[in-house]
Amino acid sequence: MRIGKLTPGVFQGLQPSRWAQWSRRLMSVVVLCASVSALVLIVNEQYVDRLLGAEPGAVAGASHAGAGLQAGRDAVMIVNPTEERRYRALSGFVANRYRVSQDVAYDLVRVAHRAGHQLQLDPLLIIAVIAIESRFNPIAESVAGAKGLMQIIPKYHGDKLEEFGGEQAVYDPHANIQVGAQILKEYLRTTGHLGSALQMYAGALGDGEEQYTNKVMNEKNRLQQVVSQKPAPAPVKTASARTQIQTPAQSFD
Repeated sequence: MRIGKLTPGVFQGLQPSRWAQWSRRLMSVVVLCASVSALVLIVNEQYVDRLLGAEPGAVAGASHAGAGLQAGRDAVMIVNPTEERRYRALSGFVANRYRVSQDVAYDLVRVAHRAGHQLQLDPLLIIAVIAIESRFNPIAESVAGAKGLMQIIPKYHGDKLEEFGGEQAVYDPHANIQVGAQILKEYLRTTGHLGSALQMYAGALGDGEEQYTNKVMNEKNRLQQVVSQKPAPAPVKTASARTQIQTPAQSFD
């Protein structure tokens, strides 16, 4: 008999007892294979939990994070040499300053630029907000319930997250950056001033010294220095004078 070819007489010579014995062995092999596969999945999940040092629920967020980065990568796959140099310079700065991998930093920088161009919002401002809010930790969570890269509180912005699959998408970097940028853009329209919009984003409108705005703008200035290779300007203080909204032409220089 050639392997792979069954003929009607293959099992005719088997006695009933031998046929039953053969069937039990085959079933045992199938059950064993299924058990090994299940064990591998369980061990792998536990290993990922320990590797991330997070609660099991947070691992799902990290999984969404990886999927989100891939979505961002796919959405902005083609870049020209000028953009490539810009992204590499920024991601190198982010990787060194915030101790994240170069590849992750590069993906986040590209997703931030995509969101910025879509919303006519300075990408460097988005990156600066991420830096201050979460230090580029996609599963960061505050005591107030703010989550992800741009520290979004799902119960207040569930309508925006719905477009990306619901509140669980808050840990998806692509979704988080898109939603965070939308929120900031809305605050800009509402207030007409960047300083006020940033303070509103931080939930700190009552801070007359605008400490949050100062932190974000100083980080943005550092990012601008990386892009332009020019000396960094003096630290920003916005308590005495409101920061005006930049036009799209100014934002993308």
